[in-house]
Amino acid sequence: MYKLNNLTFYYKNTEVPALKNINLEIAHGEFLGIIGHSGSGKSTLAKCLNGIIPHYQHGRMRGQVLFNGNPTETLSIADISRSVGSVFDDPESHLITMEVEQELIFGLENMAVDPKEMQIKVENALEAVGIAHLRNRSINTLSGGQKQRLAIAAALAVEPKILVLDEPTSELDPIGSKEIYNLLAKFNKKGITVVLIDQKVELLARYASRIIVLNQGEIILEGSPREIFSADEKLNKAGVDIPQVTKLIKMLGFRYGKLPISVDEGAACILENMGIGK
Repeated sequence: MYKLNNLTFYYKNTEVPALKNINLEIAHGEFLGIIGHSGSGKSTLAKCLNGIIPHYQHGRMRGQVLFNGNPTETLSIADISRSVGSVFDDPESHLITMEVEQELIFGLENMAVDPKEMQIKVENALEAVGIAHLRNRSINTLSGGQKQRLAIAAALAVEPKILVLDEPTSELDPIGSKEIYNLLAKFNKKGITVVLIDQKVELLARYASRIIVLNQGEIILEGSPREIFSADEKLNKAGVDIPQVTKLIKMLGFRYGKLPISVDEGAACILENMGIGK
């Protein structure tokens, strides 16, 4: 669905590239996780995928971002948004109406969705993120986490083929974060491609099918979660942590066949090393 060829991007009045020689393909149905320290280029990459760069945020761009074979600079934002739903870490930057229901209706009206169909889409999206009971509330009365859920619901309402999310759980507690990951996994199983930027490596280890690591605007690692979190040295240099359970197993010096990256795998590893359950 996406193919990035030697993509390099400089923001205006800067001499250091925010992205440098990015070569990346994103396939239909993937759940791609993107990690890296603050300033590594993650948000810039997201903006290149959803068309904000080069259409709204200008700078010097070399290389290409192809979406379904078409360079994004030849497509309008409207063209891209029909297939790509975007959610960023600051929900305030998304929300433009006064009421919850109206926020979803706004995007659907812009796509000329039939009013009867619109109501179904609104109900389904609000239900999916667990805020159907807030349908008639003023947005000003919502908590940060509720606003984040609303931003996700607005993206889901248009039934996109791809979701590009930049730290969508930043305002949520661990339970809320896991609920959002479960939701994204459900939509991913239905065929929606998920591109998720997040620092919550425990959840990415469990849900992502592939992870890339950015450092100073470059992709330094790419692979399955287990492959990525096995590369301690490179992750350490990039300022990226590994799942706590993985860190614990290594700290204890336990033997393992495949690196534990989930709580269940960690528990099984501990029991095996202690000779329990044999």
